[in-house]
Amino acid sequence: MKAEKKEINAIVLDVLLKGHPEDPRPPFKREPLVQAMGLEQFKLLELVPKITTSIDLYEQVYIGDGERDKIERVKRRIGYNDLTHTARGELPFIIEKVIKNREQDFVAFFNKAISITPKLHMLHLLPGIGKKLMWEILEERNKKPFATLADISARIKSIPHPEKMIQLRILEELEDPDVKYHVFTSR
Repeated sequence: MKAEKKEINAIVLDVLLKGHPEDPRPPFKREPLVQAMGLEQFKLLELVPKITTSIDLYEQVYIGDGERDKIERVKRRIGYNDLTHTARGELPFIIEKVIKNREQDFVAFFNKAISITPKLHMLHLLPGIGKKLMWEILEERNKKPFATLADISARIKSIPHPEKMIQLRILEELEDPDVKYHVFTSR
């Protein structure tokens, strides 16, 4: 079995200075927590911050091996339902920010997406893409690979915002534990 790849950096979704509100222990026994999302595989994580630091929403924190500036340890991986209301509310905006920062990775998806089964193509997993639109994307990328997300929307008129399709797919993969295919997130 392949070892699970670790996240190196995460972006803060919520800071819980007095621990998770649903923790049954009395507040004085709870440790401060940070809920965050990994930048590579979109893993949802619970982190324990160092006592001496302050951490803000949307802040990028290092969680890889070795010395960490602001994070004491990665406590655990969590699911979408473990997120606070604040974290759930911030998640779409943070995903949008990550898509902009990693635009070339998502353009590469449109350029390299393949068939999963004889009847299902990876492009079908994006909301709003059916057979007709899939063939239009494949024809356009065969003429010339897409260069940017703006290039995709300029050449495929029925996709004005490819980043929104990607964002919705990432949210679906995070929210639904039973989703069969993980295109952008890890299980």
